Amino acid sequence: MKKTTFLLVFFLLGIALMAQSTYKVDPAHTSINFKVKHLGITFVQGKFEKFDGAITGEPDKVEQARIYFNVETNSINTSVEARDNHLKSADFFDVEKFPAMTFESTGIEKVDDQNYKLNGILAIKDVSKPVTFDVKYGGTVTGQDGVQTVGFVATTTINRLDYNVAYDPDAATIGKDVVITLFLEFKKSSDK
Repeated sequence: MKKTTFLLVFFLLGIALMAQSTYKVDPAHTSINFKVKHLGITFVQGKFEKFDGAITGEPDKVEQARIYFNVETNSINTSVEARDNHLKSADFFDVEKFPAMTFESTGIEKVDDQNYKLNGILAIKDVSKPVTFDVKYGGTVTGQDGVQTVGFVATTTINRLDYNVAYDPDAATIGKDVVITLFLEFKKSSDK
């Protein structure tokens, strides 16, 4: 009886997973951006150029979706080569030792028809911590290529010291808080 019950549960779980769609990030229409205060008077902005990610679920059931993201730390770009090289060093991201940052969702809460709270685990360097993104759902359309495309804007603020990005720990020059803004488009994958 136990074996039959296990097989039935496994079969039903398999059907549920097959019924879900996968939407892969469209790198041509997605950007991973950040800004941090400099000298306490203005901001330095940057982005990461290489990443991948996906949503498993359906746009009309956002709360049930699962989301993951992977960002190559070596792809950081602040438009100043010397600063980028310093950010890649052990003072900041230590890209040789920690080549990726990752995010995996743990739950999504609906605020209203366009706004959500995306909860998950953000891993930077050797630290994994819970984080919540404020997400605005932009909608779902069929793109010029005939593929269903879904769009979001997600924002959060983290303390870089919490993730051992601890250069200038007193924040005399570089602020502790990092504002992250993601402009996201995902395309429905034909892969199942």
